Amino acid sequence: MSIIVLFIFVAVGTSYWWLWRNKIFAKPWLLEGTKLDTRDDIGNIGPSARTALIVFLAVVTSMFSLFISAYFMRMALGDWQAVNEPQLLWFNTVLLILGSISIHWCSRAAASANLSTVRITLLSTGLFTCAFIFFQLLAWRQLVADGYYLQSNPANAFFYLFTGIHGLHLLGGLFVWLRTTIRAFTVSDMEQTRLSVELCRTYWHFLLVVWLVIFSLLLST
Repeated sequence: MSIIVLFIFVAVGTSYWWLWRNKIFAKPWLLEGTKLDTRDDIGNIGPSARTALIVFLAVVTSMFSLFISAYFMRMALGDWQAVNEPQLLWFNTVLLILGSISIHWCSRAAASANLSTVRITLLSTGLFTCAFIFFQLLAWRQLVADGYYLQSNPANAFFYLFTGIHGLHLLGGLFVWLRTTIRAFTVSDMEQTRLSVELCRTYWHFLLVVWLVIFSLLLST
């Protein structure tokens, strides 16, 4: 159960840090004086977009935490038979790490307005992520070929549940990645591209952490 407590503690702590960074806990009615809105401030979606992402990640974190809790409770029953995880999952983990490194590099390039590097690293991020999803499907096929069917054992069901939901979140991230990539290749406004890249970076790092938790959980049981 310690892994659950640690995961929830880190997730909640990260959420509060982001909320504090974006001044969600600020009390503007206690501040003296007024600030004149400028044209550049009107329509600025940066803080709201970051806040929306953090709220979404907090919801996803809560969902995975509940699934992990249910996993440990179900594992205690007598009909549990551990899944022999395919070795392909190790290769998939490397792919996801490379994708996270690539999008982090992309974020640094966007901050320095290096558009050519932004384009290359965005494409490599998508390539690594698509490869991860493809090989996850191959891992599923390997499990089915070995007789690990979804309905045959609770451990099998949880394996498909964890990896499937994680894959769906990656697919959702690829939709945002595609829009960001199109913007990077068609729009010269680096400010909007930088914001999109930063949001993608946060999302990819988050899903990498979730996958590492899931993967270590599956290996240890």
